[in-house]
Amino acid sequence: MAAFTWEVRVYYEDTDSGGVVYYANYLRFMERARTEWMRSLGFEQDQLIREEGILFAVRSANVEFLQPARFNDLLSVGLDVVQRGRASLTFSQAVARSDDASRPLCTGDIKIACLDAASFRPHPIPDFILKEIPDVV
Repeated sequence: MAAFTWEVRVYYEDTDSGGVVYYANYLRFMERARTEWMRSLGFEQDQLIREEGILFAVRSANVEFLQPARFNDLLSVGLDVVQRGRASLTFSQAVARSDDASRPLCTGDIKIACLDAASFRPHPIPDFILKEIPDVV
């Protein structure tokens, strides 16, 4: 079971000509889950830019496509923080049908970097954020 999960419905616009979720949309679903995870911790990304001068951006993504999702499927997008760096977080994420979370359709290891919003240079993740993120086992 993932530390955080978020559900999303597959809309027609999410599918390709074959009637399955277009591969790039899995990355969108994972991004939205990370945004909702941050929100659940009490952080709004636009507020972090405005008030703290920081933003988070994807540094790398390694994604495996295992099975197709189709129009109208209800998906569960899970995430676990698997590594905490001084200016980065690495997530293990999985997308599955909500009624069968044990069989992932897509998995990904996503590394995000904390950046200074003005210079786009690495910036240490502020302590007030780190204290809300559970320790990595």
